[in-house]
Amino acid sequence: MKLHLEQKPQNVRLVLGFPGFGLVGTIATKFLIEHLDVERIGCVESDKLLPLAAIHKTKLIGPLDLFYCKKFKMVILQTLSEVAGFEWAMAEIIEDLSRQLNVKEIVILEGLPSNKSKSAMKTYFYSENHLKMGEKLGLINLQEGIMMGVTAAVMLRVKDIPVSSILAESPSKFPDSEAAAKAIQTLDQYWKIDIDYKPLMKAAQNFESMLKQMMSKVQGQQLQGSVKQSKKSNDLAYIG
Repeated sequence: MKLHLEQKPQNVRLVLGFPGFGLVGTIATKFLIEHLDVERIGCVESDKLLPLAAIHKTKLIGPLDLFYCKKFKMVILQTLSEVAGFEWAMAEIIEDLSRQLNVKEIVILEGLPSNKSKSAMKTYFYSENHLKMGEKLGLINLQEGIMMGVTAAVMLRVKDIPVSSILAESPSKFPDSEAAAKAIQTLDQYWKIDIDYKPLMKAAQNFESMLKQMMSKVQGQQLQGSVKQSKKSNDLAYIG
C-alpha cells in the first residue's frame, strides 16, 4: 500500500469509515463528503485491492480517497473497497498519514451488529483518551465488546494520537442508512460540526419501504410456486 498526498493540511481531525457491518462507515463518510465543502487531497493505492471506482458529480472517486474540509479542519478517508486481509497494512498507512498531517484525533465510524428491536437500537462511543469527554456530552460509553478489522488494528497500532470510535447498532446485513445517520448525529454531538443527518434518515425509510416491497414480491412468487407444485402433485396423485 502507498499513500499519495497532493496537499498536507496540518493539525486536522481524521474521520475513517470502512465497509463493515451495515456499511455504516462507508455510508456515513460518503454522506459527509456530499454535505460538506470538501476537496480531494490524496489517495491510498494498492495493487492488492479490488479495482473499484465511483463517479460522483462527474468526478471519479477511487477505492481509498482522502478529502479535506477546511471549515472544520477535517480529513475524511472514504473506503469503497473491502480491505479484509490488509488490516495491519491499512493501520500502518493511517499512522503515516496521521504523522504527516499532524492529526489531533482519529474518529472511526462503525456498525455494531445487534438483535434488538429497531426502537431499542443505540449508538455507542469508545475512547481510551476521551472517555470522560464522551460522558460529559451525554454519549453512551461502550463498556464491553469486541473490535475487529481495521478499527481494531488502528486502535492497537496508533498510540501517539487519541483514537475514538462511534459504533451504531444495526440489525441488518443490508446497507443501513439509519444507523449511519445515528453515527453522524453522534459525531456532530461530539465535534459540533452542525450537519443535518435527516436526509440519511429519509434515505433509510425509502430503502426500507423498497426492501419490504421487494420481499413481498418474492414471497408472492414463492407462494405461487408452492401452489403450482401442490397442483402438480395432486394431478400426479390423480393419475396414479
